[in-house]
Amino acid sequence: MSASAAVVEPWFPRPESHREWPELSVRAPQLVSTMRRYLLQLTTFLAPRSVDVADSTLRQFARWLVVNTDVVVIADITRTHIEDYKVWLAAQPGAKGPTLAKNTQRQRLRMIRIFLERLIEWDWPDAHQRNPILHGDIPPRPEPLPKFLTDQQAAKFMAAARAHHVRRYRLVAELLARTGLRATELCELAADAVTRIGDAYWLRVPVGKLRNDRLIPLHDDLVTLLAEWTSCNADHIRSQGRLIADEHEPIDRRTVHRIVARVAHNAGIGAVHPHQLRHTLATQAINRGMRLEAIAALLGHVSAEMSLRYAHLFDSTVRAEYERALDLAKTRIGTMPTPKPASNGRPLIPVSATTDPASGDWRDAPAIKSRLAGGHCLRAPAQGACPYANICEHCPSFRTDTASIAVLAAQRVDTEALITDAQARGWIDEADRHRSLLVRLDSLIEASGG
Repeated sequence: MSASAAVVEPWFPRPESHREWPELSVRAPQLVSTMRRYLLQLTTFLAPRSVDVADSTLRQFARWLVVNTDVVVIADITRTHIEDYKVWLAAQPGAKGPTLAKNTQRQRLRMIRIFLERLIEWDWPDAHQRNPILHGDIPPRPEPLPKFLTDQQAAKFMAAARAHHVRRYRLVAELLARTGLRATELCELAADAVTRIGDAYWLRVPVGKLRNDRLIPLHDDLVTLLAEWTSCNADHIRSQGRLIADEHEPIDRRTVHRIVARVAHNAGIGAVHPHQLRHTLATQAINRGMRLEAIAALLGHVSAEMSLRYAHLFDSTVRAEYERALDLAKTRIGTMPTPKPASNGRPLIPVSATTDPASGDWRDAPAIKSRLAGGHCLRAPAQGACPYANICEHCPSFRTDTASIAVLAAQRVDTEALITDAQARGWIDEADRHRSLLVRLDSLIEASGG
């Protein structure tokens, strides 16, 4: 499936959309007309699921405006309205808690901000002169550590999958665990998704959440499972045009969740959802030495930041890196002299124990870190060159000092220029990413004494 094919995929509004927009139009016809015209534009470049989310968000915002304000035109929305809406939104009940999750609040406010920004960019007649939703109104992205199965739990899950008497359960569970597919990606695998390149078999994953195709290598056990599956369900696969097809209806996300939960229950490891298997695969890969760029390609990440979450996650990796750094330091510096107690009873560390014999400055010891433009990295040289040098400032291994303040300050000026350029081009997400770097640079400069 090509990217162009995915762009023209039709969007079919949900029943509640057909019902609510006409009701809202009675109270605010021009407001509703603008929002629905905008949704129609979204169908030309967003996937149907993304348009659904935008439709739901704008309907909720329109309902709030109609009930709580006198706004009937988009341009009439003021900063005060936005502030009141933020308070109302934060107090709404959540699906899993007493109030709406921060990530949901972020998603909705960000989507409305993008909506208002695009009206300005597109020069629509009822657009604002200046967006009333500011960057600071958007709650920061929550970044909880991904939940994954331990090696023991993963082994139990795989054993339970292989032992299941239903072939569909075995295939779905092993596909998710061995490929890191998202549930929706698995459901949308095309009938011809398995392809042979040379002597190896690969799985072609269609354009999905992040608008990118990718190829995933298939484990020999999966190749055997898929061969059995296709031989038994060839007619269903051909008629439904999907790889995971049998005498039942085409598989959907709800069924995938149910299958994973059942296999986990049989394994005795508690509740498990499909995305945990994706995180588990990444966990196992990085703990066994797989490079971050290879993990990004395997999981279909479009930015290094997405894969970097795993770089500072896993206890075994962190401990191995910690012990490796200590061993390198001991090799380079030599045996640490026994500290002599001071008059106050606290140990004194001799200067010679903390410096490099060659340079007299521990910061120049290449065995511990490699120099960067604005600081130094604790990973290299033992792990080789890092493919993500352009995002060092966000990396947990990045360190800086007072000698680098001038470089960081110059980088800050360049970053401000990038923000201006991204805004001029209408690249809202790009501008937000540069602002995030700006905040990080400010914190680095402050921490360095600048």
